[in-house]
Amino acid sequence: MTHISGETTVGPGSILDMLSGQGSVLRYKKGQPLFSQGDPADAVLFLKAGKIKIIIASDQGKEAVIATQDPGVFVGERCLIGQQQRFASAVAMTDCEIIKVEREAMARLLQENRCLSRTFVAHLLNRIVRVEDDLVDLMFNSSEKRLARALLLLANFGDEGQTEAVIAKVSQETLAEMIGTTRSRVNFFMNKFRKLGFIDYNDHLKIRASLMNVVLQEPQHIKLDED
Repeated sequence: MTHISGETTVGPGSILDMLSGQGSVLRYKKGQPLFSQGDPADAVLFLKAGKIKIIIASDQGKEAVIATQDPGVFVGERCLIGQQQRFASAVAMTDCEIIKVEREAMARLLQENRCLSRTFVAHLLNRIVRVEDDLVDLMFNSSEKRLARALLLLANFGDEGQTEAVIAKVSQETLAEMIGTTRSRVNFFMNKFRKLGFIDYNDHLKIRASLMNVVLQEPQHIKLDED
């Protein structure tokens, strides 16, 4: 459980209980869109299992990955403030299972269930903090640091004592979109991280806690020839 202003919020399991019978359970395969930019914004989704990425496209067709989401989060909540169309696309990065709750039903649940309402507010605050952190990262950090941070976030690093984590292999194109650089730069840094023993990748991507050194230290403290 987490707390906000001294009040208890609940975890994903309890949220599932609260949403039980209120929406539809849907399953998506890896690479399948949950919704696309411009679709009607008519429901809130709760990610029960899997990982998704949020993609936004410009009028010129240029795309960028603006976020990735893990189980236990809400997606598409802008519909609750009257947004009529999805402002971005949500695509499954792995096989996913979601609960889809129609806009009117979700609004009613938030009004009637105080615990769910507090938990939903906590979700929104965490989302705001993550967006602010991402913006600072993009404005002030090198592409090397941004890539290291993105990999650590994908691996959900932060648990005390955690030394390594294994995640599904993410394409270098997706990583480039996430951190705002080119695929060639991502390829160079991924090879560098692997030579330094920070990561390993074959069928899966193994992230080691030592990768945090790239985020915490200045680039010149970690040197490796480009050849």
